[in-house]
Amino acid sequence: MIHLPILKAADRKWETDPSQAPTHDLKDEIFQLEKEGEWIVQRVPEPYFEVKTKYGRIKKIPLEKTWHHKSCGQCGHIPGYSTSIFWLNRQFGLDYHDPTNQTSCTAWNYYASATSNPEAQAAVAIRNFASAYKTGYFPLIHCGTSFGHYKEVRHALVHQPELRRKVKKIMDRLGLPFVIPEEIVHYSEWVYAMRDRIAERQVIDMSHIVATVHPACHYHKLIEEDAIYSEEIYGAQRTAIVTGTLQALGVQVKDYSTWFDCCGFGFRHILVSRDFSRSFAVQRKIEVMKEEANPDVVVTHDTGCVTTLDQSQFAAKAHGKKVGVPVMSDSQMAALAMGAHPYKVLQLHWHNTNNKPFLEKLGIDWKKKWDEFEAECEKIRRGEKAYLTWEDADA
Repeated sequence: MIHLPILKAADRKWETDPSQAPTHDLKDEIFQLEKEGEWIVQRVPEPYFEVKTKYGRIKKIPLEKTWHHKSCGQCGHIPGYSTSIFWLNRQFGLDYHDPTNQTSCTAWNYYASATSNPEAQAAVAIRNFASAYKTGYFPLIHCGTSFGHYKEVRHALVHQPELRRKVKKIMDRLGLPFVIPEEIVHYSEWVYAMRDRIAERQVIDMSHIVATVHPACHYHKLIEEDAIYSEEIYGAQRTAIVTGTLQALGVQVKDYSTWFDCCGFGFRHILVSRDFSRSFAVQRKIEVMKEEANPDVVVTHDTGCVTTLDQSQFAAKAHGKKVGVPVMSDSQMAALAMGAHPYKVLQLHWHNTNNKPFLEKLGIDWKKKWDEFEAECEKIRRGEKAYLTWEDADA
């Protein structure tokens, strides 16, 4: 009988080794296919950050010249999520593009088994990549689902010549080039790469704040070897995204036992069994966080995760469950730390769970901020302006 030593988690050390990745690195094949005339590879523009992925490979994250692939769920349910990302870019004076001709990735229906066919899915992705390429800006994906889906699309296109042929035919009919980006980059990777610069501009003290993190499944479970890890974060046994950002802001990140569980969204579940999604979000996530860490805020980095964890609590409250923890994205937390307006920029009034006590703990007078926001809305009602501008947001 072989007896292997049992190590405590604190004593384990994760050795990053690219040769141990469950799939081989696609980079060489992506560039080889370009040489063979199969497609155009859009390079990550300089300057860029270099970060390590799960098995030690180097991933490039562009600083600017980014084409923002927005999330339909963010725009429709939590718009302050996206505006916080744009606000951060503007505060640093970075060059970015907010496209008006982007389409939905359609991945939500794909993961719910309610969509068309592989070539249609892949063509949607390539159409968006081609749109970015034509502008000269590099795609930055806001949605974790789009991010994971596009990585799977890339994987399929590399290995399936027939799929490439069908997608090429569709692109030819659209009059668009067949483009694949050098990297598939999620916005939270950009926030993570910018974390030290964000901390340098921090004006709100967060050292007394306790947070729990929900790592989005479609970020770190789909093509897992492409997610960012760091030995400084849980010994590189968990993705560094979000946790690393919060720690840079001085936030106390506490652990809890069900961190690996889905937020409850589940795609098919949220569509056909919403009560199950809400129950899972509350009983497997929020209540466990409350019991084990008692956080001031839950921070995550995907559309469905913020929505489900936040908006599932209202029904649970009616049943006397242990809820009442505000939920925000990492981009909102970063923007708030830099002094962004909680309503003009973060748009926290779109969130269901009461976040006013959290703002008070940060020393933010939410009543004053709400009055400022209401004053701007009143100008719109009187016809003095059509919408809030960035200048209004910073006033």
